[in-house]
Amino acid sequence: MENKGGVWVGVKIAGFFTLLAVLVALGFYFFINPQAPLSPEPNPEERGVAVKLYYYNPALDQGSGGAQCSRQGLVAVERTLPASDVLITDTIDLLLKGEIKSEERAEGVESEYPLSGFFLVSSNLDREGNLTLTFSDPENKTGGGSCRVGILWLQIEATAKQFPEVKSVRFEPEELFQP
Repeated sequence: MENKGGVWVGVKIAGFFTLLAVLVALGFYFFINPQAPLSPEPNPEERGVAVKLYYYNPALDQGSGGAQCSRQGLVAVERTLPASDVLITDTIDLLLKGEIKSEERAEGVESEYPLSGFFLVSSNLDREGNLTLTFSDPENKTGGGSCRVGILWLQIEATAKQFPEVKSVRFEPEELFQP
């Protein structure tokens, strides 16, 4: 091999052919296997978990005299949360934020959440599937007319009951959601 300027020409040529061989092999692999990912698939845990938040659409709940304040008016909107051991709690917390997208509002979806000062303190699911949700409401924002408090209650209950392990929902303190 001839030495020109301190660089071995043979080494350069060998490196070139090695690189060329690797590129040809990769091209062949992707030609034969077009489903091969160019980047690693995200871990399903990183993608998140789809959950439903139940809000209210009075147009779906009409009867004689107007809105009936019933389950018929509940509308599920889908959101994605990170996978966690406290998914029920995270889902209720998200519902209470009342973040309704503009296109959902355009379809008539509404909620009185968020309520000032109202938040979930704890949740406890026993072996029988009874979920106890403990809230703080220092400003008494969960009170009001029977229609209003019924819808507030139903939104939380329906959101919690989407989880198959939840059979019943109980609120504490019991003074919440009183007309």
